[in-house]
Amino acid sequence: MNNSSISRQGGVSLMGLIFILIILSLIAMVGIKVVPAVIEYRAISKAIVDAKQSGTTVREIQLSFDKRAEVGYLDSIKGSDLEITKVDNDIVVSFAYEKKIHLVGPASLVLDFTGTTGRAPAKKASAADK
Repeated sequence: MNNSSISRQGGVSLMGLIFILIILSLIAMVGIKVVPAVIEYRAISKAIVDAKQSGTTVREIQLSFDKRAEVGYLDSIKGSDLEITKVDNDIVVSFAYEKKIHLVGPASLVLDFTGTTGRAPAKKASAADK
C-alpha cells in the first residue's frame, strides 16, 4: 500500500477527551449548586408579590410572607428582612440577600440577590435625548 493513499484519521486524543470531561464536570458541579439558589430567588420574588397583595400594613405583609416562606421552604430571608415602603400611595416591598455556596476546599461562590415589587426608576432624559 502506498502511504499517500492512506488518509490520516482525525479525532480527539485521550488527553483532549479527559480535559473536556473535566471542564464539563466543573460546569455541571457549579450548575447543580447554583440552580437551587436561583429557584429559591424566583420563589421569594413571587412570595413578596403575593404578600403585598394580601396585606395592607407592614406587619400583615411580613406575616403573609412568613407563611408563604414556611410553605415553600424559603429560608434565606424572613418577613422582618423585607423593606416595605410607600411610594405614591403604593406599597413597595423590596429585599436583598447574599447566598454563599461552597464549591471545593476554600473556594466559594457568593451570589447577591435583590428584588422589588416596584417599578424600575425612569431614565432621566439626557441632553442627547432632547
